[in-house]
Amino acid sequence: MRGAPQIGVAAAHGLAVEASRLPDSGLRPGLRRAAGVLARARPTAVNLSYAVARVSRLLDEPGLAAAELRRRVRDEARAIEAEEVANSAAIARHGVALVPRGATILTICNTGALAGPGMGSALGVVFQAHLDGKTPRVYACETRPLLQGARLTTLELARARIPVTLIVDSAAASVIEKCDVVLVGADRIARNGDTANKVGTRMLAVVAHAAGRPFYVVAPSSSFDPSCPDGSHIVVEERSGEEVRAFAGCRVAPAGVTVFNPAFDVTPARLITGFITERGIIRPPFRRSIRTALRR
Repeated sequence: MRGAPQIGVAAAHGLAVEASRLPDSGLRPGLRRAAGVLARARPTAVNLSYAVARVSRLLDEPGLAAAELRRRVRDEARAIEAEEVANSAAIARHGVALVPRGATILTICNTGALAGPGMGSALGVVFQAHLDGKTPRVYACETRPLLQGARLTTLELARARIPVTLIVDSAAASVIEKCDVVLVGADRIARNGDTANKVGTRMLAVVAHAAGRPFYVVAPSSSFDPSCPDGSHIVVEERSGEEVRAFAGCRVAPAGVTVFNPAFDVTPARLITGFITERGIIRPPFRRSIRTALRR
């Protein structure tokens, strides 16, 4: 699974599947073990631990018979999915107001319906702008090394008949002057606004800042982590070096060369114009505004 909101939903349903397989006598301990395995599977995206924690709270409720617990776990998974679908629609409604008519948008990775229930996050705003007749255009970074932008974002936009131009990640600085706004997703947002997202996002933030273009992070409230004070506390997942040493199955680097392959990077809050969420637009100062938004 990929896409922070989608990963969280998948984990919740995974626990429901495990509950259906476990015997009554081992239901609670088995679900606790499964929750631990799932929570450790992807360390950066907070939606995963958020969904696992929500379902796991049911295990502490006394007096629930096994059949009732299974039903409650299944219902909670369905509720999490339904909430993410509703959040996606609300995010799109809030975000579309920030997209000028005829806007050119720069984005990275994949943040549409393939990454989260509903229309997704950042691409959901683009889809809504298209539905509202604003005729947006998109520059999509290919998103090395796994090419989520090339493989998925261009596919979703082409299917929606939204004009899209694919660029290599390092061409972002060459097109930023043609862009009106940068829209990206998020895997974890710290209490101060520092944001972890697909590696390359920080590069776009730096480029947008230098060019004076607005840079918005688009994410549901489940992507915010109030327990994380700042970006230095975010664990960044590192992936196999073979993803970089080879390209589409063809070797492009010496077999033994050392590779640094972080799946994410952390964008400092000072480079972020605002957060587009289902609860509205969150603007600086982020420590206060994020706290206020999450309390609503």
